Amino acid sequence: MNRPFSPVQIYNSFLKIIPYAPVTFAVVLGTIILGLALAVGLFAQKQSSRPWVRVLADGYINVIRCTPSIVLLFIVYYGIPKLALGLFGLDLNFSSKIIYVIISLSLIYAATLAEVIRSAYLALGRQQYEAALSIGLTPWQAIRRVMLPQGLVIALPNLGNSLISLFKEGSLAFTIGLIDMMGSGNLIISRNYGAWSLETYIALAIIYWTITLIIEQIFLRLEKHYSKGRRSLNAA
Repeated sequence: MNRPFSPVQIYNSFLKIIPYAPVTFAVVLGTIILGLALAVGLFAQKQSSRPWVRVLADGYINVIRCTPSIVLLFIVYYGIPKLALGLFGLDLNFSSKIIYVIISLSLIYAATLAEVIRSAYLALGRQQYEAALSIGLTPWQAIRRVMLPQGLVIALPNLGNSLISLFKEGSLAFTIGLIDMMGSGNLIISRNYGAWSLETYIALAIIYWTITLIIEQIFLRLEKHYSKGRRSLNAA
């Protein structure tokens, strides 16, 4: 039975979806932490003096880029339990679905983030790192005090875009049954036997638009703030 469009249902759906926002943010936060650790490892591999190590890192990045996110999610969700059972005799079929979502998104995010880190490193050049070492700084101090602050400014626009993409990719989590914001929206539609579908998806779109705009503004402000020093040096 077709029902007329109801703006009230957009508001009602909004109220039912918002309580699941913490699940979506937990996925994003977990992915950032794990993805960053993997990205640093990939970046280190790409800087290795051994060609086969660089080939492995490049191969991983290329494979991940060519794999649709939803396909990788299903591979992780169905593959890890089978490997754990076959190799170690562990039954992971009852483990939390959020773990599989974080793992699959981290594999994607790490590949993107590794390239962001590499491009920022290349933009700075190794000369600054060597100059920092020449004045007595340790390698860690050179990275933390010289390379990282400047590299962060260069990488901020790409980091913001990557985070926005990650936030949107997280909406695929409902395909394996994780009840996040997108999953809750689909539950609303199924409970109403397909009624209010348009209103529910509009409510979801408004939520995702709002959060995306907030992320975008945060990164724009960060970029302006951290670029002040560079503008001053360039003017001098």
